Amino acid sequence: MSEDGAFRNYVQELNQKLVTGDASEHTHRPALKAMLEGIEGGLNVINEPKRIACGAPDLKVMRGGDPVGYVETKDIGKNLDQEERSEQLKRYRESLPNLILTDYLEFRWFVEGKLRETARPARLDHQGKVHWTKDGLEAVSRLFEGFLAQEPPEIGRPKELAERMAKLAHMIRTTIGEIFKLEEEKGNLHGQLEAFRETLIPDLKEDQFADMYAQTIAYGLFAAWVPFGEGDTGFQPVINHGRDAHGTGEKHGRDAHGTRRFTRQKAAWNLPKTNPFLRKLFNEIAGVGLDDRVAWVVDDLAYLLERADKAAVMKDFGTATKQEDPVVHFYETFLAAYDPKMRKSRGVYYTPEPVVLYIVRSIDYLLKEKFDKPLGLADPNVMILDPACGTGTFLYFVIQH
Repeated sequence: MSEDGAFRNYVQELNQKLVTGDASEHTHRPALKAMLEGIEGGLNVINEPKRIACGAPDLKVMRGGDPVGYVETKDIGKNLDQEERSEQLKRYRESLPNLILTDYLEFRWFVEGKLRETARPARLDHQGKVHWTKDGLEAVSRLFEGFLAQEPPEIGRPKELAERMAKLAHMIRTTIGEIFKLEEEKGNLHGQLEAFRETLIPDLKEDQFADMYAQTIAYGLFAAWVPFGEGDTGFQPVINHGRDAHGTGEKHGRDAHGTRRFTRQKAAWNLPKTNPFLRKLFNEIAGVGLDDRVAWVVDDLAYLLERADKAAVMKDFGTATKQEDPVVHFYETFLAAYDPKMRKSRGVYYTPEPVVLYIVRSIDYLLKEKFDKPLGLADPNVMILDPACGTGTFLYFVIQH
């Protein structure tokens, strides 16, 4: 179908529903879905009521399994200026880089939270009938062309990746909170909360569980992404922005057939076996059985990691000693973006490796020279205590030294 035909069918559908006299915001979603899918073949526009009830935008636009963007709808005649300032839109604009807000007659396109373009292709006359405005077709066509062509940015810095991960983690946390409000006490999420109370934290509250859930999913995906493509998984690492060593053009984490390599489902199997607790926890809450009401944003987070330039993100870890573990040390960067107050209260600050090495060598020297311990730190009567062990960096360097 041509764009012109898709838009005109859209107006016809709006008028057919409006003439009944009981049309609402929900009534017009199928018409908008049909218009979007008519503009470009191969698009899949998802309208999932269960997700929407838990804080997801009304429509998710997909192309070949990849997220393109989101559309948030309001009823015809709603004040979009007011809606744009709402907490809901603020949350969407912070977390979703490609978003349209519409009352079905006016369309506002936001990129990275900022208004990029506005088009009002149709108006409602005094009889309640929709008409195209002058130049309306051209304006909305240009807006949707930009929306559908929008590419997520390639990320090459740890801080930028952490900030984008944090925004999606906030969305996961909010969605989990909304599910709690709607779900019965015997629901799946409530069951997981009770299991955590029984085995880990007896006085765990719902908001704390939602926060732990979001962080575990976000960081679990990151921990699986770092080694992804290596070892015996059958996948090869992506280098040079997705091109392999033979220059075959494997781009953004895809194989030669264009299949996505890194997904939530693959992440569940790729977490390091050296961290069995995280591996088990992630599989429990984010594996194949993940609630569809939150899976949409988790899948977006996996897509964000798939497109990131891993080599560029990883290059600064261990610059001095080549021994920093990015899975461990990136958490400080992530938590600074996700919740700076929590980072401070939990003392998540890593001592730089050169400083650790200096302290360890100094203590070893003092033990030998001032305390008559020729073996220094290796003396069997010397006990090493680290009350703020964290990632064990001090213990690691003591053992190594």
